[in-house]
Amino acid sequence: MAAMSASRPLRQGPNTQLMTLRIERSARQGFTVFTLSGRIKAAQVAELKELFDTDYRSIILDLQEMRLADRDAVKFLRSCERDGMKLENCPAYVREWMDREED
Repeated sequence: MAAMSASRPLRQGPNTQLMTLRIERSARQGFTVFTLSGRIKAAQVAELKELFDTDYRSIILDLQEMRLADRDAVKFLRSCERDGMKLENCPAYVREWMDREED
């Protein structure tokens, strides 16, 4: 499994832990699986789009280790799923947010 860091960690205060998005890429039965860990924000959305092939139906996003998401990230995940990408282990709060989000 190849691991790559999608962005530099951000410091928000003297006692704040560093949190970033970690992306692991693997293959499973003809699918490309991207396992996302940590925090996904608008800045990472553009970087994720660059990683994905144009055929979203061949991609699985495993979100089990995703801890935080902002509105841009949720809208992006919603559009990915609508375009045929499979989302696995989507946190309940993200799924509910995606269901409420309008285009």
